[in-house]
Amino acid sequence: MKLKIDRFVLSILITILIAYFFPQWGIEGSGVPIDTISTIGISLIFFFYGLKLSPTKLKEGLKNWKLHVLVQGCTFLVFPLLVLLFRPLIETQEQETLWLAFFFLAALPSTVSSSVVMVSMAKGNIPAAIFNASISGIIGVAITPLWMGLFLETAQTDYDFTSIYTKLIVQIILPVILGLLLQRYTNNFAHKHSAKLTLFDKSIILLIIYISFAQSFYDNLFSTVSFLDFVLLLIGVLLLFFIVFYSTGAIAKQLQFNKEDQITAQFCGTKKSLVHGTVFSKILFGHMAAIGIILLPLMLFHATQILLVSIIASKLAKRKNIL
Repeated sequence: MKLKIDRFVLSILITILIAYFFPQWGIEGSGVPIDTISTIGISLIFFFYGLKLSPTKLKEGLKNWKLHVLVQGCTFLVFPLLVLLFRPLIETQEQETLWLAFFFLAALPSTVSSSVVMVSMAKGNIPAAIFNASISGIIGVAITPLWMGLFLETAQTDYDFTSIYTKLIVQIILPVILGLLLQRYTNNFAHKHSAKLTLFDKSIILLIIYISFAQSFYDNLFSTVSFLDFVLLLIGVLLLFFIVFYSTGAIAKQLQFNKEDQITAQFCGTKKSLVHGTVFSKILFGHMAAIGIILLPLMLFHATQILLVSIIASKLAKRKNIL
C-alpha cells in the first residue's frame, strides 16, 4: 500500500525548517512586515467568514450553551486540575519552577485567531468557535490571575488589557460583522470562490506557524534547558494536549453533539493563547530569573498545538458532508 503524504502537512514541516534556518524574517522588529501581513490576513479570513455566515446560523451557534460550557470548562477547569494532580510529586525547587510553568500554561485562556481558522478548515461550527474563542480571552483576564494567585506569594492584577480587547474587536469581531452586512451585495462571492478561500486560510496558518517557530529559534529559547529536560517537557506538553483533546471529544459524544460541534469543542477547548501568556507572565512573574523556563512549556504547547490541530483539521476537512 502506497503511503500518501498530505501536502498541507508537508507544507507545515517545510515552514518549520524555513523558520529554523531563516528566523530573522519572523521576529519582532524585523524589516519584513510579516506580522502585519498575518494580522491583515487573519482579518480578511474573518471577513470572508462573515460573508459565508447567515444571521440565523450565527444566532443558533451562540445559543448552544452546552457547547460553550464544555469549551470554557475544559479551558479553565480541566487543564488546571490535570496539572494540579502532579503537584504532590514536587520535591525540588527546579521541579517547583517547571510545575509552575505548566500550571501557568494550563490556566491561560484560549487563543482566538487560530482556533477559528482551524475550526473553519475542519468544517466545524464557526459561529460557536468565534463566540468561544473571543469570550475566553475576556474570562481569562479574571480567572488566570486567580488560579496563579493560589501559588504565587504576590500577584498584581491591576493591569489594563484595553489593547488586547481592542485588537480582538478590530481584528475578529468587526470583520465578521462587516462580512455579514455585505452579504446581500456580494452575490455569494465567498461560496463561489470557496476553494481559493480555503487556500488563503491555509496560507495564513502557515504564516502563523512560521512566526511562532521563528521567534523561538531566534531567541535560542530551546537552549535554556538540557536535551533530556526538553524531551520531558515536550512529552508532558503532548500528553496534556492529547488527554484534554480526547477527553473533550468523549464528553462531546456523551452529550450527543453533532460532528461540527464536536470539532469546535475539541479545537477551542484545547488551545492556549501565547499572546495572553506573554502579557500575563510579565505581570505575574515580574523580573523572575526563571521567566524563560516559565514560558517554555507555553511556547512548546503553542507550536505543537498548531501543528497537531492543523494535521487533524486537514484530515477532517476531507470527510464527506452528511446531510
